Order: sequence, then C-alpha cells, then structure tokens
Amino acid sequence: MKKLPENIIQFFQKQGFVIVSTIDERGFPHSSCKGLVRINHNGVLYLLDLYRGKTYANLKRNPSVNVCVVDEHKFIGYCLKGKAKLLPEGKFPARLIKAWEERMTTRITQRVLKNLREEKGHARHPEALLPKPEYVIVVKVEEIINLTPGHLQ
Repeated sequence: MKKLPENIIQFFQKQGFVIVSTIDERGFPHSSCKGLVRINHNGVLYLLDLYRGKTYANLKRNPSVNVCVVDEHKFIGYCLKGKAKLLPEGKFPARLIKAWEERMTTRITQRVLKNLREEKGHARHPEALLPKPEYVIVVKVEEIINLTPGHLQ
C-alpha cells in the first residue's frame, strides 16, 4: 500500500466525484463516475456505488482499479492505481453513509447557490434523486500517477 501525501488527499476531497476505471470481461477499460466518501494517508479510498452494474461485475472478476480526478482550470490531476475490495450493504460502517449524506447535502447546497446566482445547470437537483448506496469499493493504492505535465509541476 502506498502512503498518500496531504496535497493529493485534499485534491481528491475537493472533487465532486471521481472516475473509476475497471477491466471488463473482454479486457477493455470501463469507466464510471463514483462518489468518494473517504481517503486517508495510509492509501485507502472508500467509494460508494449506487448501482450493481458493470463496475461491480468487473471488480468481482478483477480487483485492479484506477481512480482518476482532474481539475481542468488548474491543469492538474492524479490517478491512483490499486486493488479493490467490495463491501456489500450491511457490511460497511454507518460513518461512511453519514459522510456520503454530508457530501450530498453539500453538493445540493452548492447547486442551489449557483442557481440563485443564475449559473443555471440542471433544472432539478439530481443529487436529491439518487438512490441509497448498494456497496462500498475499498481501494488500496499501489501507485500514484501525476497527470500534470512535467514542465508545469
């Protein structure tokens, strides 16, 4: 497991979502958006997934995963590669659900404030319509990839 520096932890925590890439049954990459709930210095990420779809099936078959975030405006980003473990509903701590609910509340609040400033986005508040999480993806990071071009680091 790879230790994570504070700047990477903070960068991931500021993002609304992460892109998780897995490998499908034919060996092709599959990417999907997931909600990051926790990330710690020991190199462990906790992602809540709302659906048991392709990502779930892929991780059952092959635990290799890539978790990526970028900030286009700041021109920086990171990919964290590692192995995932799946925790079904009922097997994950209540603190993760509470953290997810807090993140959703923050996202809804930010959307309302942007709408009030006339930065119209989605007509409804999609976060409020999301189902409850079905399982947790626990990722143990093995490698950190800095996506920022070398001459800008």
